[in-house]
Amino acid sequence: MKSVFPSPLHLKGFYTLGVIFLMLLAVFPAKAQERAQPGVPILFDARERLPKPDLSSLVRLRFLTTVDFPPFNFSDQSGKLSGFHVDLAREICDELGVAEKCQIQSLPFEELPAALAASQGDAVIAGVAVTPELRQRFAFSRPYLELPARFVRNLHAAIEGTTASALAGKPVGVVKGTAHEAMLAAFFPAIKAVPFDDKEALLAAVRDGKVDAIFADSLQLSFWVSSEAAQTCCALFDGPYVSTQFLGEGMTVMLRAQDADLTAAINHALATLSRNGRLQEIYLRYFPYSLY
Repeated sequence: MKSVFPSPLHLKGFYTLGVIFLMLLAVFPAKAQERAQPGVPILFDARERLPKPDLSSLVRLRFLTTVDFPPFNFSDQSGKLSGFHVDLAREICDELGVAEKCQIQSLPFEELPAALAASQGDAVIAGVAVTPELRQRFAFSRPYLELPARFVRNLHAAIEGTTASALAGKPVGVVKGTAHEAMLAAFFPAIKAVPFDDKEALLAAVRDGKVDAIFADSLQLSFWVSSEAAQTCCALFDGPYVSTQFLGEGMTVMLRAQDADLTAAINHALATLSRNGRLQEIYLRYFPYSLY
């Protein structure tokens, strides 16, 4: 996996992606695993041993999440809270031996920090971006998932080669004012960046051949290229590219600063799930078109 230097993660606003995800899940439920590429990278050093604190005195472990961030958290057709984060929270509870004390509750995204601070929950698992301001108030687990950037190319464009160097001098679309625009300029200066006002205009431009390729969030692009909206125009190209400077620290669990034992316990659980393959199994349920 190619690495460059990453900007703060802003993980909300995937309503269009959610519609695409649910449509694909309905159309391809049996074949998702068949088409899955090698999954989520292991973000924990295999030689590192993270301690497992004693949680026997824990009364309950309540995770807070949202319902409007598919495929991470959403309400399924029966109204049941579902998604990658929901399944991951349950696996964390199982690994820590507190499944009978585990609860998962959904709240509006903007209410999550205040609810955690007021002890209305014990941990937030909802794609909250790690920022310096939040680090002053809360603790965060180790990252369990990164959201890399990717190129998508138009299959009819005259691109010779299989790496980003083949895009030198060619028009590549990007949404202006975003971390991806800054990342593209910093690490691919030979590419001719073409700014667009929003994601919809960006996707339409590469589909219609107005640009040879685009550079954006891998999560959205991985679903879009396989959707009917793309009209089989395009394919993921090179990458993935990860960068803490431009794309943030990755997805983490947010906890109260004083809950050091619970933070350590969740780190232990995440490391175990990453190494034994259970995190990968959850990932493949919700990301049949690999981010990586």
